[in-house]
Amino acid sequence: MSLVSATQHTPILAREGWPHIAIVVALALLVHFGVGGLWATPAWLLVLFVVQFFRDPAREIPQQPGAVVSPADGKVIFVGAADDPYLNRPATKISIFMNVFNVHSNRAPVAAEMKERWYHRGRFFNAALDKASAENERNALWLRTAAGDDVVCVQVAGLVARRILCYPKVGEHLERGERYGFIRFGSRLDVYLPPDAQLNVGLGDKPKAGRDIIAYLPVPADVQS
Repeated sequence: MSLVSATQHTPILAREGWPHIAIVVALALLVHFGVGGLWATPAWLLVLFVVQFFRDPAREIPQQPGAVVSPADGKVIFVGAADDPYLNRPATKISIFMNVFNVHSNRAPVAAEMKERWYHRGRFFNAALDKASAENERNALWLRTAAGDDVVCVQVAGLVARRILCYPKVGEHLERGERYGFIRFGSRLDVYLPPDAQLNVGLGDKPKAGRDIIAYLPVPADVQS
């Protein structure tokens, strides 16, 4: 099956990063010309770190029927059966941890209508810990596909992350792989799928947002034919 690019921009920096980049560049210039080039080295290293954090590369989005793509770049830290606390149902859960060196743009795992959104204030434990899913600040989206499958995608803040950004509104349609949000400075994404979803990822895998398939939802017979 061929891949079709679904991104709407060429590789560039995330728009969320421009204010931060401007601040650290201004600081580096101030130190460079006010104190001296050698003393400015840490400031320029900070500029490089911030620029790499806010990179936002274009991605080729898989078009296979039923494909669920990764909503984030990072490392898979949980795969298995779980209770979906948002829809109160048995589910298959996939958790992806993003460290500060991962791309932090978040992408829709499936093409779907956004049915509901829940935002919960919370703590800022290390996002790699199991309790982060239930106790950290988080933002959950309930997505329903055209085939009627319910997918819940949860942005979870981490130890350093203090800002969750999410742009779509209830009732809007998201395309698979479409960019929908951003979390600043280390976090995780939890995805709750129907129990009959076929997993395509394992512990320790490092999927890329929008590009790599983490699971498949059952495909209706009329779509398979």
